[in-house]
Parts: sequence; structure tokens; C-alpha cells
Amino acid sequence: MARDRSFFNSMKHLMIFLCLCLVMTTGVALAQDPKQTPAAPPKPAVTPVEKPAPAEPFDGAAVAKMSGQCVTLETEAGAIVIEMLPAVAPESARNFLNLAATGALDTTTFSRIVKDFIIQGGNLSTGEKWDVEMSKRMARKLPDEPSDVKHVRGIVSMARGEEPNTASTHFFILVGDGPHLDGKFAAFGRVVKGIEVADVINHSPVEGDKPVTAVKIKRAAVAACQ
Repeated sequence: MARDRSFFNSMKHLMIFLCLCLVMTTGVALAQDPKQTPAAPPKPAVTPVEKPAPAEPFDGAAVAKMSGQCVTLETEAGAIVIEMLPAVAPESARNFLNLAATGALDTTTFSRIVKDFIIQGGNLSTGEKWDVEMSKRMARKLPDEPSDVKHVRGIVSMARGEEPNTASTHFFILVGDGPHLDGKFAAFGRVVKGIEVADVINHSPVEGDKPVTAVKIKRAAVAACQ
């Protein structure tokens, strides 16, 4: 009986020893297995935020708000100040005020010249800010707004293609009279200061109707006429 008890105790000690060895071995294996390391919590998905197009402050502006507003084109040849004529061409005046107020005209050039007749600007693709948004802006079309305003020296009017209602951002300043434009194009402004600057630009060297070195509009600004 004593021998059986001794044998039983020996077996008991052996089982305890084996269990301890198993626990130690498993512990080492767990410590060495990188898959058992708790994974870092996943980072929350970041949804890209699309930047809204710059607000155009004269959208929906009444004629009264646009009356008395002037746009100053600070060009490399000097400043040209244009008074708006919203009563005769409200959409065209609103469009031009928005282009100036949002900086869309900044760094663009006068890309077309007809000697002793016009200088043409408003081609946004000539500017340093040209991108997808500017492309969309230039693709927006305006309704034709012909009026009884005569296309004489100093008048500013919208350029367009042969098709009606195709004016967008292109405009021209007359340095000579253009009676053949009367009743066909939207005259929306007049130069009140700096017509001599327009003359200088008009007499720049050209190849056809393209200036050899186009004069840049450094900055356009909107303010109440003085």
C-alpha cells in the first residue's frame, strides 16, 4: 500500500512537471509569434472634401447694386478704369464684375489686337491661374444683350462667336469707332480713365491680330467709381 502511494505521488509530481513545461513552452511560442500581437485599430477612412468654386459676389445683383461700380484693370502698360453700364446689359456687366472680383482676370493678357480698332482680353487660358475650374468658367455662355449704346471709342463690349448667345469671358475695348457692331454686341461699360493705355496696347507689335508680346493684366479690382 505504501509502495502504491509512493508510485502515485511520483506520477503526480511528473504530471505537474509536464504541465509546467507545457505552459512555459506555450508562453514562449506566444511571445515569439507576431500574429498573436494585438493589431493596431484601423485608421478611420478620410473622405476627401471637394473645394467649392469661389463665390461670385455679384450673382443675382440688381442693376442698382451694379450701377456706379468701376473695374480697374492694372496692366503692364498702366491702369484702365471701366465704368459699368448695367442698365443696358445687366448680365454682361454682372459677368464682368464677377470676373474682376474673383481674380479670374488676374495675370490674363490682351490676346487679340486690331490696329486702331480694338484690344481684346478675357481669355482665361492665357492666365497663370488656368485650371479645370477656369475652363468651366470660360465655358459658361451669356445671352446676347444688344442695345442702343453706340460702339464708339472707349466703349467696352462682349466678344462672341458667329452664333448668338455665345459670349463668355472675352471682352474688347474700342480705341476707334465700330458702327457695324451697333445693335449686335453687348456694350456693358465705358473707359473713364486710361484710354491712352489702351492706345499703347493697341499699337504693340503684332503678327496678324496676335500681339508679339501680349500685355498682361496684373490685377483687376472692383470699387465704387470716383
